[in-house]
Amino acid sequence: MPHCAALAKLSLGFMSRIPIASHSWHRPRLSRHAFLELVPAEVPVRLFGVHLSAVFAALTERRRMFELRALIRAIQREQHGCHLVCGDFNTVAPGELFDFKSLPQRVKATLWLSGGRVRWRTIQLMLDAGYTDVFRALHPADPGLTLPAARPQVRLDYIFVPAADLARVTRCEVVRTPPVAAASDHCPLLAEVTVL
Repeated sequence: MPHCAALAKLSLGFMSRIPIASHSWHRPRLSRHAFLELVPAEVPVRLFGVHLSAVFAALTERRRMFELRALIRAIQREQHGCHLVCGDFNTVAPGELFDFKSLPQRVKATLWLSGGRVRWRTIQLMLDAGYTDVFRALHPADPGLTLPAARPQVRLDYIFVPAADLARVTRCEVVRTPPVAAASDHCPLLAEVTVL
């Protein structure tokens, strides 16, 4: 993949086999994390990569909602064609599997300090903005767990498309083989989208 870029301390980069017409990082005001806007050359699609604030806590869920609202506003101002929003949302979709007992002790402690309960609302913001959770739409019965890569227990990684573009998606799956734990603490998502 000869086309790649990353910036220190932004936790978000890209690698591509095809040429990239432009890429830029945007950091909403008061946000800890930037989002990445990627425009492939000669392909009519735009990709927005996210890495929202981590930590399972009520306060951090509110921060993620703030970050995501800023991203959605930016996309609505600039985006008029096929696009995908993907990456590590660091949150759980409403009604999805979340096994508190399987979490590491440090995560349990953080959750306990925030009152022991998080109202998972960040993913609902995407759905309310007219996006479809691609993996869940194609695999309603598969939990789609992505973290930790060595033994996934929770789904934190997502690909969204505008609801009208769901028919363009021909495939979406969690990559589990070969073992990916040496490359990342998350299992990656792979999607195939028809954009031409």
